[in-house]
Amino acid sequence: MSNELTYASAGVNIDEASRALRAVVGKIQATQGEDVVGAMGSFGSLYRATFPGYSNPLLVSSIDGVGTKTKVAQMAGDYSNLGKDIVNHCVNDILCQGARPLFFLDYYASSVLSADVFEAVVGSMAEACGEVGCALIGGETAEMPGVYVEGEIDIVGTIVGIVESEMRLPKTVNSGDMVIGLASNGLHTNGFSLARRALFEVGGYSVRDEPEELGCSIGQALLEPHRCYFNSVFPLLQQPTIHAIAHLTGGGFFDNIPRVLPASVKVLIEKRSWTPSPIFQLIQNAGQISEQEMYRTFNMGIGMILVVDRFAAQGIVDALNEFGEHAAVIGEVQQGSRDVQLI
Repeated sequence: MSNELTYASAGVNIDEASRALRAVVGKIQATQGEDVVGAMGSFGSLYRATFPGYSNPLLVSSIDGVGTKTKVAQMAGDYSNLGKDIVNHCVNDILCQGARPLFFLDYYASSVLSADVFEAVVGSMAEACGEVGCALIGGETAEMPGVYVEGEIDIVGTIVGIVESEMRLPKTVNSGDMVIGLASNGLHTNGFSLARRALFEVGGYSVRDEPEELGCSIGQALLEPHRCYFNSVFPLLQQPTIHAIAHLTGGGFFDNIPRVLPASVKVLIEKRSWTPSPIFQLIQNAGQISEQEMYRTFNMGIGMILVVDRFAAQGIVDALNEFGEHAAVIGEVQQGSRDVQLI
């Protein structure tokens, strides 16, 4: 009967969820090696806990979300890199402890599920996982009408990696160590609530506007994928001269760098040692935002920093640049009280 109450009539379309999963199952399975045990669709994902070459392994876990970058994707109609954003964010987080990724799980939520958007997001997750040897091992797809605003999505990822206990970072950071900065692709996955307010509400821009200084649309600049530093940084971690790594995410320079410092030192950052991407200046000008707030909110063109022995710094910079990074010495560790100063 036409008035029959069903799950679909209540706003949850199981058939659409099944269609969405069928579209990406091949890409997901392509990330899974012999350590992934069992078939997709089980009540739990299985991973073989044998780690040849490790004598005292530690598992490292992290969870994060894409945040309101999803709203910019909706405005621009471009969801193609959101999966990369969350995978790369999580991979970078555990890299700060010296870990390599083992497996990743995702949470994808919406008010009304679109199989096409789901395929774009989860397909790019699988692509990013494949680039770092990480298995996309499972996930949850939630369709929740009345909880999420129609047309918007939420993306969260959980990662588990491994590190040899003796190789765990951070190590001891000393006065005299140098700070190497690795360039970002843009905002990565943080600061979008402030960026949207500054650009679209205060500045009156749209995602399709193309300011000359950007060389692309505002939407394209904001949706640049979160850069993954694993393949360039991890091979260097056998060197005892790398003492700490910080991923510059929410909280920018002032909240993230102190997380890897002992209480007895501070970091001086020379702002003139790099040029932030033009998108940051556009945001600052549009919103009339103070420099302090910019560096407290955004990565300002530096996505990750390495704290290294001063005598090894140039060699590490050269190696990173050979891997395709844009790396430079941007600061120094001095005696202090676990803080960051911009000069």
